[in-house]
Amino acid sequence: MIAVDTHALIWWVTGEAAKLSPAGKRALDSELLGGKVYVSSITAWEIAILVTRGRIELAIDPLRWLAIVGRIEAVEFVPIDNEIAVRSTHLGDGFHKDPADRFIVAMCMKMGVPLVTADDKIRRYPHVTTIW
Repeated sequence: MIAVDTHALIWWVTGEAAKLSPAGKRALDSELLGGKVYVSSITAWEIAILVTRGRIELAIDPLRWLAIVGRIEAVEFVPIDNEIAVRSTHLGDGFHKDPADRFIVAMCMKMGVPLVTADDKIRRYPHVTTIW
C-alpha cells in the first residue's frame, strides 16, 4: 500500500512515467499486482485547479479523467475526513502552506503509508516516508 501525490499520479496515468523516478515508477507499478495506490480526494480539486489555470492539459474533462483513474483496480480515492483535516493543521510551521500537500501528507500519516512524490519539501519532512 502506498499513496501518490498529484503530479506523480498525473505522470503515471498519462504516460509521462519517464518523469517519475525509477523507484517511484516501480512502487506504483508493483501495486497494480494486488496492492493499493491511495489518492487523496484533494487531488481531484488540485487537478481541476491546474486545468482551469492552464498549468496542465488533459485530453478530457477532469471529472471524466478522474473517473477513469478510479477504475484502475489498485487505485482508491480517500475522502478528506475530520481526522485528516485536523492532522493537516498540525504539520508544523516549516511545512508547506499548500493545502493540497498538507491534506495528502495528513492522509499518509493517518493511513501509515509512504508517499510517491517528487516534492522536495515533502521529501524532507521527517514525519512521512516518501518514495522517489
